[in-house]
Amino acid sequence: MKSVGPATGSAAPVRLTSYARGGGCACKIPPGELEAMVAGLLPPPSPGQALDPGQDPSPGQALGGDEDRLLVGLDDGDDAAVVRTGDGTAVVSTADFFTPVVDDARDWGRIAAANALSDVYAMGGRPLVGLNLLGWPRDVLPAELAGEVLAGALDVARAAGCLVGGGHSIDSPEPLYGMAVTGLVDPDRLLRNDAGRPGVPLTLTKPLGVGILNNRHKRTGEVFAHAVAVMAALNDKASAAALEAGAVCATDVTGFGLLGHLHKLARASGVTAVVDAAAVPVLDGARESLRAGYVSGGTRRNLDWVRPHLDAGRAGEDRLRLLADAQTSGGLLVAGEIPGHPVIGELVPAVAGTTLMIR
Repeated sequence: MKSVGPATGSAAPVRLTSYARGGGCACKIPPGELEAMVAGLLPPPSPGQALDPGQDPSPGQALGGDEDRLLVGLDDGDDAAVVRTGDGTAVVSTADFFTPVVDDARDWGRIAAANALSDVYAMGGRPLVGLNLLGWPRDVLPAELAGEVLAGALDVARAAGCLVGGGHSIDSPEPLYGMAVTGLVDPDRLLRNDAGRPGVPLTLTKPLGVGILNNRHKRTGEVFAHAVAVMAALNDKASAAALEAGAVCATDVTGFGLLGHLHKLARASGVTAVVDAAAVPVLDGARESLRAGYVSGGTRRNLDWVRPHLDAGRAGEDRLRLLADAQTSGGLLVAGEIPGHPVIGELVPAVAGTTLMIR
């Protein structure tokens, strides 16, 4: 296992993760609760309203007038909103923030920025500008630490070619950080989570296990540099490779885990996803940490959510928890084969009542 001890110096280092109940994308509102919150926010299509070819006439579909420009909205819980501009391009808009996932402030900023930018890459777009979203317990933690968070985020945004233009901050009980990101995408080359078709392989571009290692870090202070490197890595090259390979369906794997995000993709696409559990890449030390009990509440909630739709085959509980592990700034899950990344399964025709099968 690749780990080093906590940072040392003349003063005791601040453990940012100790100031938050959760950490990273594991602190997301559970997916079932979230879907109940947004249900019914958009009205169903009006009687006689025409659908675009291939458009799913499900309740909540945004149609008619200016709403025709909303190519991707609330309907299937995709990674970002996409709005057609009328000049042959479309705007991608997203926001993402969370509590500290690591104790190092600059690393937290880097990870949070990469995570927010990932939503744009998951749609096949390129980010243009990000706005900081900062909540800080100003009477508890020094302002200098907040500056380190912002500096780390700026480093990653610059690497992505994304401008950072200010943002918004509040005094909050827990430290929070993230970004609202705007980008551009070709509306004819979108990566959507509802475009999966039977017979297409599934590719995962980052290993699983960061949620488990982050949980261990929060509880013990051990630092896992290889997990930090994975979380801070951009998904730009994976997105470009997916488009080059002709993919039209993708999502990124974050707080709902591989199984949660794959369930959403399969449900939206009207297919069943088969996962070859042995082919799924896993970070060094994650299995050992799982056996030691470092499992977040978010991971357990993810697994509970997908169980009614899951044919687990012979997979044991530890394997299922790993597949449901709440990731932070995870990789892209692409319906298609991407050179240099493992194929972890395939999409097959829909099996009644089952969106996920483990083999």
